[in-house]
Amino acid sequence: MDVSASAHAAALWVGLHLVLLLALSVLVVRQRRKHRVTLGDGGVPALAQASRAFGNATEYVPSAMVAVAVLALVGAPTVLIHVIGFVLLVGRVLHAVGLSRSGGASALRAIGVLATWLAFIAAAVALLFYAIP
Repeated sequence: MDVSASAHAAALWVGLHLVLLLALSVLVVRQRRKHRVTLGDGGVPALAQASRAFGNATEYVPSAMVAVAVLALVGAPTVLIHVIGFVLLVGRVLHAVGLSRSGGASALRAIGVLATWLAFIAAAVALLFYAIP
């Protein structure tokens, strides 16, 4: 079976984003164990922040990874898949770090959201481009 370079690129970014989700999940579990909270955030700011960092990533990453996979299926250039995957990963990491440092507004959170949105826009435009025969 011949697997295209685009599929390999998509596999890389899906794999890296799964590692990110796992890492964020582990941070939530660590906070739960530390503060002995089994459900919700127990009013513990650090747990609430860790939970939101994980939750926010799970709100964005799955749909973006579907977009990356579909771009690979339609034979989009490998560089496009790498750019979208990279920008999204950087955005999600920056957002998570910013949120873990403060529950309020922060430059890292803002940059993270902006990078995430740029990745989404690039993916959407590319998908629409490839949708037109």
